[in-house]
Amino acid sequence: MPTTLITGANRGLGLEFVRQYAEAGWRVLACCRDPKAATDLAALAGGSGGRVTVHALDVTDPARAAALAAELDGEAIDLLLNNAGVYEREGPLGQLDLAAWERSFRVNTLAPLRLAEALVEHVARSQGKRIVNLTSLMGSIADNQSGGSYAYRSSKAALNMATVCLAKDLRPRGVICLLLHPGWVKTDMGGEQAPLEAPESVRGMRAVIERATLEDTGAFLDYEGDVLPW
Repeated sequence: MPTTLITGANRGLGLEFVRQYAEAGWRVLACCRDPKAATDLAALAGGSGGRVTVHALDVTDPARAAALAAELDGEAIDLLLNNAGVYEREGPLGQLDLAAWERSFRVNTLAPLRLAEALVEHVARSQGKRIVNLTSLMGSIADNQSGGSYAYRSSKAALNMATVCLAKDLRPRGVICLLLHPGWVKTDMGGEQAPLEAPESVRGMRAVIERATLEDTGAFLDYEGDVLPW
């Protein structure tokens, strides 16, 4: 039975990833900050026949990341799925909230690399050998036609660069690293006006993850597998 560890698993895309991977027969290590408040996730875990286990993880806490890695010592993780992210609502130029910008970097950029660093041995010993970081087309410099969203755009652009570095460093070990843009999805972050439903986005991303090879490592792709501009 393959194993995936998913961050931000209590809602939105993370919860849908848990649902679909569990239904596909995977063992799912579902991580969120406050398991006691994650009622939907708890219900999924309760009906999974033991395939889904819930783990407390604040992705910005280095000590908790290290503790989770220690708890899972010796285990193999076929897919590390760094889904947790934050979109800080911000004002226009002249009203930027630098504290919110720093929070964006802690969650969107530093946390995925911290988890990759903490769990790389778990991934490397697996059959799947995949690290997937959810990013956004808003992190594309070439695609930026509107400006604004300084914190979110820059934190995702930084994540993209860091993941390319990670891909190059881990390629000799056979680990595939991908950057996936889920599309504009109807979630708490995406809003009700988004055209794409979470199940469709997640089905697409799972297919991209499944068919990826080492030749794809470091790629920036959308949920349909199309290459996106940096």
